[in-house]
Amino acid sequence: MTATIERGSSTAPVNPPGNTPAKTETPKRSGRFLASSNGKKAVMAVTGAILVLFLIGHMAGNLKSFFGAETFNAYADFLRTMGEPIVPRRVLLTLVEVVLTVAVGLHMWSAISLARRARKARPVKYAAKRKSRASGYAVHTMRYGGVVIVLFVIWHLLDLTFGTVNPAGWDGTPYERLVQGFAPSRWPVTLFYALAVIMVGLHLRHGLWSAFQTLGLAGGRGYRALKGVAAAISVVMVLGFLAVPVGVLTGVIK
Repeated sequence: MTATIERGSSTAPVNPPGNTPAKTETPKRSGRFLASSNGKKAVMAVTGAILVLFLIGHMAGNLKSFFGAETFNAYADFLRTMGEPIVPRRVLLTLVEVVLTVAVGLHMWSAISLARRARKARPVKYAAKRKSRASGYAVHTMRYGGVVIVLFVIWHLLDLTFGTVNPAGWDGTPYERLVQGFAPSRWPVTLFYALAVIMVGLHLRHGLWSAFQTLGLAGGRGYRALKGVAAAISVVMVLGFLAVPVGVLTGVIK
């Protein structure tokens, strides 16, 4: 039986001697944030920002091929020697590659997790099709576009980075592998490259627009302007990456 202390019209329970109050367990926060929708969206945003920065740097590096073999090969050599003599050769490049690999993995994980959670939250389809704010061609191609991009990244590494499937081989310079990789006789490879780049552009456009919406910037008068900004950035990225294979096909890069 529990004793009570009267305080006016209310009573407060008092535990008898020898009895200790039950401890209330504090939920562990470790992992709970990542398991939530907000946590997954945060992971997607951070990893997406990392990948966008990489794309900008990669595009800028590719465009150096228009300045000739010496400039492009010097850029490729810089990637392997950056940090010297403080750190050994290729250490910083390897670190960047690890960060990018982790970012891609976490980005895919968060995207798949959010998609599954959305399907579970709405197991029954609407009787009438409803157009969401994020609808559009880019959204409908996200799933298959992601598969194309993953396959392209694997081929791209084997072709231009390791030279395994490149006519110039591993012994060729980065510039030689670039020119040989987009040679007219390899038009199917160039076509695959163009398709993957377009898919990247659609992903980028959708990702930027989603980020604007998440930050609450996509409402009111800024709706059309920010939508245009997302589209413009994506178009610039796509054109920047496509400029190199077009330059090789037209003989500007040779």
